[in-house]
Formats: sequence, structure tokens, C-alpha cells
Amino acid sequence: MAKTNVNSASIAWPLERLTRLMRAGEHDGDLNPAQWEALRYIARANRFSNSPGALTRFLGSTKGTVSQTIKALERKGLIAKSPRENEKRSVCLALTEKGVALLRNDPLAEFSETIGDLAGKTKRRLAKGLGELLEAEIMRQKQPTFGVCSTCRYYREKGHEISLGGPHSCMKFEAALSNADAELICVEHS
Repeated sequence: MAKTNVNSASIAWPLERLTRLMRAGEHDGDLNPAQWEALRYIARANRFSNSPGALTRFLGSTKGTVSQTIKALERKGLIAKSPRENEKRSVCLALTEKGVALLRNDPLAEFSETIGDLAGKTKRRLAKGLGELLEAEIMRQKQPTFGVCSTCRYYREKGHEISLGGPHSCMKFEAALSNADAELICVEHS
């Protein structure tokens, strides 16, 4: 079987169209796409990355826009702000029970189900290709990776316990990590 050359635009166009379709589906409820993205981020962020500043970096947005998004999510009772331990001027963002419940009906879940219907080999190739594409674009734009702790150079599996709280450790923050912590995203991922 002969290999077919694929024009890069024939990949970029469907990605752009998929993104538009996904964003259009996020306008159906009480939230806009930026608010959905913020909720998803807060749900996946570790304790070092659940701040307005990290959210701003993740979204690639302005402080003002993110501030308005946070205020809207607070008004809707979907997130709560609390002071960060041992830091006077820093706050933590966390989902409320209402926010967690809303994420169970995330419009992105339907898209994930569609992906789940793809054949195994197609899914594996797509995951690999999109991962490589995302990594290259992050590097090109000099953006933070926001990867999961378990894939970071600072992560130590079954490292010495810095304190009670988990079998793993983060050498960047000199902190213990639980198994659950190791699967959350971090602003300092490297």
C-alpha cells in the first residue's frame, strides 16, 4: 500500500473546526467557554497551581479577563477562594460541590465519548500525534507545559517523604505528593 502525503492544512482545518464545534456546545448552558475551561483547570490543578495567576498562564489570557471569569464562577457558586496557607496575599481556587456536580455534565464529555468510539489503533495514533503537536506548539510559543506531576523532572516516585502526605515527592516545592497529587497538573511542570 502506497503512503499518501498529507497536507498540513488538511490536519489544521479539522482541528480548528473541531475546536469551534466544541466551543459552540459550551454556550448551551449558564457558562461560556472561558468559564468551562477555568472549571476544568481548577478541577485538574494541584495545590501549587490552583491560583488566579496560574489559571491566567494556563488560559493564556489577561489578568483582567481571568479576574472577571473567577468573579462570575464565584457568583454562580461554582468555585470558592480561600487564603493560601503561609502566604498573606495569595489565594487558592477550589471547586464547590455545585462546581463538581456541574462538571459531571461537561460538554467536553460528549466529545470524549465520540473519541472513545474510535478504533484502538486510531486512538493511539491520534493521542500520540496530538501530544507531539501540542508539545511542539508549546515550545514554539514558549508556554508552560502544565503537565501532570508524574511526568515532571522534579517528581520522585516513592521518593523520601518530606512530610506525611504521600509516598512521592516534588523536589521543586520540597513537598510530599500522594498518588492522586501525582496525576494533577502543575504550573511548574518541566
